[in-house]
Parts: sequence; C-alpha cells; structure tokens
Amino acid sequence: MIQGLTEFLPISSTGHLYLGRHLFHLDDAGITLDTMLHIGTLLALIAVYKEDLFALVKKPFSKLTLLLIAGTIPAVFAGLLLGDWFDELSKTGVTIGWEFLATGFILWLADSAKEGKKSISQITVKDAILIGSFQAAAIMPALSRSGLTIAAGLLCKLDRATAAYFSFLLSIPAITGGIVLQIKPVLLGQAEYLSFPALLAGTLSSAIFGYIAVVWMINYLKRRSLKVFSIYVWALGGLILILQFTGAF
Repeated sequence: MIQGLTEFLPISSTGHLYLGRHLFHLDDAGITLDTMLHIGTLLALIAVYKEDLFALVKKPFSKLTLLLIAGTIPAVFAGLLLGDWFDELSKTGVTIGWEFLATGFILWLADSAKEGKKSISQITVKDAILIGSFQAAAIMPALSRSGLTIAAGLLCKLDRATAAYFSFLLSIPAITGGIVLQIKPVLLGQAEYLSFPALLAGTLSSAIFGYIAVVWMINYLKRRSLKVFSIYVWALGGLILILQFTGAF
C-alpha cells in the first residue's frame, strides 16, 4: 500500500518505505520484494495508459517516443553512475529529512509559478530533458520522483493535466529500467527468499493502490494545488530532523 500510493503522490515512495520499515520494526526485505513492488506499480501504469502505450507500439517513431527517450536518458546515467551510492543512502536514511524539505520547496515553487498552457503536442525535447533531469535527481531517497517531474513540467509551462500525464508516462521506462537492473539476481535465486503468498500480496497491493493513486492524482492536479503536499513533506522532514537531532531516530 505504501509503495503504490507514494510512488505516484508527490511525497516520495522510497522515503516512506524507509519510514514504514522503522515504524513497524521491520528489516529491509531485500531486492526480491522491492522488485515485485515495482512490478506492481508498473502494472498500475500500464492499466492507466494502455491505450497510449498501444498507440506508441503502432507508431514507434512518433514525437512522443522521442520525448520519452530524451526524458529517460538523464535517469539512465544517474542510475548507472550513482546506483550504489543511492542504495547506501536508502539503507541509512541519514539525509531523508532534508530531502523531504527539498521536495516541499520544489513543489511550492512550481505551484506558485504562472500557470502554463502547453499541451502534450507542444512539449519540446529541451522540456523533456529538463523534466528527465529532475527525475534523475530523484534518485536521492526522499526526493519524490513524481513530485519533481510534475514540478519540472509546470516550470516548463505545461498545463497541469499535461504535467501529470507526462510525469507518469515518463515513469514507465524509468520503473521498467529499475526492474531490469534488479531482476537478474532474483531470477538466479541469489536474492532474499520470500514466500509466494507474501510476494503476491505485495505485488497486487502496490498495483491496486498505485492505480488508485495515479487516477486520483491526475484528477486532483487539474483543479487543486500542490502546496498541501509541500506542507505535508515539510512537516514530515522537520519531524525527522528533530528526532535525528535528539537521537530518537
């Protein structure tokens, strides 16, 4: 549930998964569960965007394909160059308080900017690369991928619906790439073992709640502000920093 909801709400899934493990006193379940949870959220996106994906398959050399490739390149470089460092930060959680605060600031800044009117047909390659660069920055544990890419879209003067649409569509190759990088040790039996019912429950839960989050967020952003999410992550980040300072977390 945490993975499905927070992957697509602009509040950071990795940061919330870290907090969730500590709240319930759980060890890191390892790469097997992480891979299956991401497969669940990928299934949610496929369900929401099945018609768009089918259109891309029919016309693989369309402008939208070029935009998705351009937007994905920064994340590929970030994953290959900084993947190990990211994994270590995710395990320690030492920076997540500051990252929640940064996410809130970026959301507030983007939401306060003059509203744009660009539709999907008006997105340029430059826009896609900038949005993709924000996605690459979200390799940090508590920088929200969806939050940063939606914010980048708004700063590129996309209209609010288009910013959400392109953000979630751009996450499909990013999530798929992450699964591909993780899947080898899982298939070879080199990852942590979890029972099939537990993996199935996690995958279905992340898929169902991911679908709910995507649909809700698209409709929410059409008419409402991102600032409520800024306030939430600021409060959460501030609380984490206080707990870290006092040694309670």
